[in-house]
Amino acid sequence: MSLSDSSLRQFCWFVLPLAAAMLGSCSEKSQADTTKSEVPKVPVVQLAPRDTILHHDYVADIEAVRNVDVRARVPGFLEHIYVDEGQVVKKGQPLFRINASEYKERVASSAAAVRNAQAQEQVAELELNRVQMLVKKNIIASSELDVAQAKLRAAQSTVQEARATRANASLNLSYTLIKAPFDGIIDRIPLKTGSLVDNGTLLTSVSDQGAVYAYFNVAENEYLEYAKARQRNTRTSSDSVTLLLADGTTYRHGGRIETLEGEFEETTGSIAFRARFPNPEGLLKHNASGRVRLQNAVKDALLVPQRAVFETQDKNYVFVVGPNSKIRQQAFTPQARLSDFYIVKAGLKPGERIVYEGVQDLRDGNTIQAQPVAMKTLLAEAP
Repeated sequence: MSLSDSSLRQFCWFVLPLAAAMLGSCSEKSQADTTKSEVPKVPVVQLAPRDTILHHDYVADIEAVRNVDVRARVPGFLEHIYVDEGQVVKKGQPLFRINASEYKERVASSAAAVRNAQAQEQVAELELNRVQMLVKKNIIASSELDVAQAKLRAAQSTVQEARATRANASLNLSYTLIKAPFDGIIDRIPLKTGSLVDNGTLLTSVSDQGAVYAYFNVAENEYLEYAKARQRNTRTSSDSVTLLLADGTTYRHGGRIETLEGEFEETTGSIAFRARFPNPEGLLKHNASGRVRLQNAVKDALLVPQRAVFETQDKNYVFVVGPNSKIRQQAFTPQARLSDFYIVKAGLKPGERIVYEGVQDLRDGNTIQAQPVAMKTLLAEAP
C-alpha cells in the first residue's frame, strides 16, 4: 500500500517534532548526568573530642646502673688472668694478679723496721726510767730528764712511721690481687699474661646489668606537658615509660623516670631525663641505644587525621565541608602529633566535617559528594 503525498506530509509533520522532542530530552539528561559525575566523591570525617594518650619518642643512651673501669693500682708484670671476656663474676672474685714478689719483700722489710723501731723505743723507755731515778737522788741535773723524755718521744714517732710504712707496703701488696668490685659482667680484656702494667693501666671493665639507665633529652614544651600531667596525677603514672629497642620492638619490661637535671641546656633548649629499666635477662647492654616513649593522658583531644592536612607557607590547613557540600580551606594550629593524627590546639571545632583524603585534587570552593567515614574506624586502623 502506498501513501499519497498529502498523507506523507501529514506523517512527517507528526513524527519530526516528536523526534526532536525526544532528542532534546536525551541531551538534557546526558548533560545532567555529566554534571553530576564531575562532582567528586570524597571521604569526610566529623571531628569529635575524645580522651587519648599522647606519646613522644626520644633517642636514648642506655648505660648499666654500675659500670666501672678496673685499673692497676701498682706497677708490675701481669702474672695471671683468672677470668674471660663476657664472663659473669661475683663481688670479691679474683680477676687479675700482678707479680707480688717485690711487694712481699717490702712488707717484710717494713715489718723488720717496725720491730727495730719498737726496740729503740724500749731502750728509750729504760733510759728515761734510769734518768728519773738519778734525778730523784740528785745525782744528775734535771735537764737530763728532759733529754731522756725527748729521746723517748722521738723513738715513739719512729715506731709510728715504721708502722705506717708497713701498712702502705701491705696495702700495695693487696693491690697485686685485683678483685671484682661487685656482681657483674667482664668487658674486653686488652692485655695478656706477662704484660707490663703501670699504675692506672686499664685491665677491663665490669658492668652491673641487673638494671640499666636510659638517658634522653626532652624539649621544654614537652617537659611542661610531662610536669603538668604529673601534677594532675598523684600516683605518678606519668613516670611510666616504654623502651623501644634498636630493631623497633618493644622491650618487655616497663621503666620509670627516676630523676631529671636541674636546668635546661642553653644550646638545645632541652633537659635531660633518666629512666630506670629492670634487666633480669641481661638483654640490655651498656652503651646500647634505643628510644624511650613518654606517655601523657590528654582529655577531650580533637584529633585530625594526617592525611587530611596539607601545608601552605608553613601553615597547616584542612578542607571544611559546609552545609551546601562546598568546601573551604581552614587553617589550624596543631598541639602535637600522635601516630597518624594531629591534636588540634586552635582553629577547628568539634562537630565540623573535614575532607579525610584526596585534598591534593581539591580547591577552595569546590562542591563534593561527602562519603562519611567514622573516626573510630580510622583510630582502629592506626598503628
